[in-house]
Amino acid sequence: MAAAGTSLQVEVGGRSLSLSNLDKPLYPSGFTKSQIIDYYARIAPYILPHIENRCLTFRRFPNGTDQAGFFEKRCPKHRPDWVDTAEGTGDHNGSIPYCRLDEPAALVWAANLAAIELHAPMAHADDIETPASLVFDFDPGEPAVIRECCQIALLVREVLDAVVLDGWCKSSGSKGLQMYVPLNTQVTHEHASSFARVVGQLLEKQHPDRVTTTMAKAVRPGKIFVDWSQNTRHKTTIAPYSLRARPDPTVSTPVSWDEVSDCADGTIPLRFEAADVLERVEQFGDLFAGVLTTEQTLPTAK
Repeated sequence: MAAAGTSLQVEVGGRSLSLSNLDKPLYPSGFTKSQIIDYYARIAPYILPHIENRCLTFRRFPNGTDQAGFFEKRCPKHRPDWVDTAEGTGDHNGSIPYCRLDEPAALVWAANLAAIELHAPMAHADDIETPASLVFDFDPGEPAVIRECCQIALLVREVLDAVVLDGWCKSSGSKGLQMYVPLNTQVTHEHASSFARVVGQLLEKQHPDRVTTTMAKAVRPGKIFVDWSQNTRHKTTIAPYSLRARPDPTVSTPVSWDEVSDCADGTIPLRFEAADVLERVEQFGDLFAGVLTTEQTLPTAK
């Protein structure tokens, strides 16, 4: 899909959409709105399984990623009637209608809104009380970088091995790394959050100079913050394959454990832009596919 001009009428999956301002650069690197839409249209077969049937939060940048964007939870009233919504948690404990992007046309529609980042909860929209996965969010405090995140992810993997659990990693597309532990069984947000906290605190006790579970930034320089709180009911995490609002069009990219190990050794940086990701899915398919189907049960406290 190329930008022949500033606007275009297209059909996606039998839906008609009007796209606007296609030649407008939305990244300082010059990456345009047309290229953003093209990326989401091409990555649709891989991202949709991870975001469909979810109450999505958009992070929109109509003036570009070098300007202040905004989070949008409530699905816009001007959406097409074929963009579905689902009720989810609002800011004041009430419920609001979130957008559901369940088909390629809906994804392209969101991209045309300059919804560059897509943030998804761990639970499906039709069962918001049951997280489908648990997430560890590894956030580096400078001068630590993603290399140190990968080192801590490998330590978490050892803990998971001890309780017969598997995890899948992806770059955040920003500074850090995230590990999803698929559940796809009956579990509560409280149980997932408690388990993630215990694992983080265990590593914090074993490696106090490298790991913290304290949110205060004053204690985080040089350490990896293991953010277990991402598992609470109202939190969202950047979706797999979502673009990030950085100076360049980086992507939250699923990676293999071999790549995590290589990053931990300093061999590779685990930084991928949109073009890289499209090449990766062509070569490897969806490295995060196991998150969708693997069924696992969290251990219970004795």
